[in-house]
Amino acid sequence: MLQEAPTSKASRARFITFEGGEGVGKSTQVKRLLQNLQRHDIEAVRTREPGGTPKAEAIRSFILQGRSESWGPGAEAVLFAAARLDHVNQLIAPNLRNGTWVLSDRFHDSTRAYQGLTGGVDDKLIAGLESLALDGHAPDLTIILDMDPEAAFKRVAERAIEDGLALTGDRFEKEELEWHKKLRDGFLSIARDNPDRCVVISAAQSEDTLEAAIWEAVTQRFPELLRGSQA
Repeated sequence: MLQEAPTSKASRARFITFEGGEGVGKSTQVKRLLQNLQRHDIEAVRTREPGGTPKAEAIRSFILQGRSESWGPGAEAVLFAAARLDHVNQLIAPNLRNGTWVLSDRFHDSTRAYQGLTGGVDDKLIAGLESLALDGHAPDLTIILDMDPEAAFKRVAERAIEDGLALTGDRFEKEELEWHKKLRDGFLSIARDNPDRCVVISAAQSEDTLEAAIWEAVTQRFPELLRGSQA
């Protein structure tokens, strides 16, 4: 379960999610945004999906090991929704009520993109599961990190070689390249349909440059961050 020590209370807690395909650097940038918020005296926690709570982490392990693959994307969507419901009830909602910002590495848009737009699960089922699991806790901002899947996987492979690690794929990383291209199109479609919530940022740049672009997007959406630092 990923959580980090908070700093101070914010006048209004915000919920920010990171989305995108495999290997685009979401986890790294969630950590960096958390650090930037804490430097501005914003109390924040980071988490991930599927996961974030013990029950949700158990579902994560079950899915990513490929044990649910034979059940089909519809059943996987239900499992993700069950994990998300616990995540919202046990971690996200309580922190937001207490004035703590929440940063999540993936949230409901991943179910839309993976099981819905890419997996072919009916929109009505996706919408119904989403309504149940979110219980009104939609993100204030969603940052979609966009990158050509072939380039993303090449980057992952190069870093694995540098670190001396074996390159293994989970349930979704093992899908064919065309599947991942369709997934990328799914996330971009979500961004087009939700321009007030979603910001697309190219992940095909250095980690430092990407961090700066994300911080700019966050402060444009929540200008009180900069006003507070000038007080």
